[in-house]
Amino acid sequence: MAEDLARVEAELRDSVRTDDAFLTEVASHLILAGGKRIRPGFTIAAAFGAVAEARPADHSVVMGAVSVELVHLGSLYHDDVMDDAATRRTVDSVNARWGNLKAILAGDFLLAKASEIAASLGTEVAGLLANTIARLCEGQVRELQDAYNIGRTEQNYYTSIAGKTAALLATACRIGGIVADLPRPLIDTLTTFGRCYGMAFQVVDDILDLVSTDEELGKPSGNDLVEGIYTLPVLYTLETPAADALRAILGDKLEPEQREAARAIVLAGDGIERALEVAREFSHEAASALAPLEGTFAAASLGAAADHLIAKVAAAASR
Repeated sequence: MAEDLARVEAELRDSVRTDDAFLTEVASHLILAGGKRIRPGFTIAAAFGAVAEARPADHSVVMGAVSVELVHLGSLYHDDVMDDAATRRTVDSVNARWGNLKAILAGDFLLAKASEIAASLGTEVAGLLANTIARLCEGQVRELQDAYNIGRTEQNYYTSIAGKTAALLATACRIGGIVADLPRPLIDTLTTFGRCYGMAFQVVDDILDLVSTDEELGKPSGNDLVEGIYTLPVLYTLETPAADALRAILGDKLEPEQREAARAIVLAGDGIERALEVAREFSHEAASALAPLEGTFAAASLGAAADHLIAKVAAAASR
């Protein structure tokens, strides 16, 4: 896996290299900043859904992993513009360094390169990736429609994160299975794992935004509150006796002291713990989805990822 991810890293850099040195620099910015590469890791692992031991992944699997990661990176460029973010992965965000227009165009470039690679892997992969990009946009639009909405529903929250996060993780697994020509039932199983993992991943990420420090996150903490993105712990808190105090703060842009006051209200209640329980449920669903793959390398590696996420939930609960 480590060697295959190194191959992904090299192909990522090659995929955004152009005759224009400036475009290459901007498009490479977050690639060079590093990252966990969860999505390409899932693509590679999923490709071994019918064998007990891993071997070097086929080139097509590596390129499928690259296409998925390029979509993720392109979405980060666009997200940072919408959030007016100053940092990403402990480095300057693209928009902070080069401006919003260049960040948007570079994000578009990354999505175009992802689509080009997907097309080389066949019409099914190309169609799947195109549909996934559309779902990312739909999820983000739903979130924007609910910005500063203290009446946001739990169902709207789930619908949004299913599009903006879970869809790409499900696709990462599905592309691995498709390119490896696995039986359709196994491909569907891998897709279910990715979707459930993605739902848990986003709930945990939203919790960490409230309980972590700037240094731990590599970006400003509590930023969801500032941007009017009211996530599951906040929605649960708005169902408690503390709702009136929280509503009096929310509904508009927050100054730093207002953000901290809102965080304190959420942290003092049971919203975090209730959200953690939802994350646990999605994590266990992800792990359970791997049962048909028992004995394969995919089950072992993806199962380890699910276990790590469950441990992350436990760590967040202990804060």
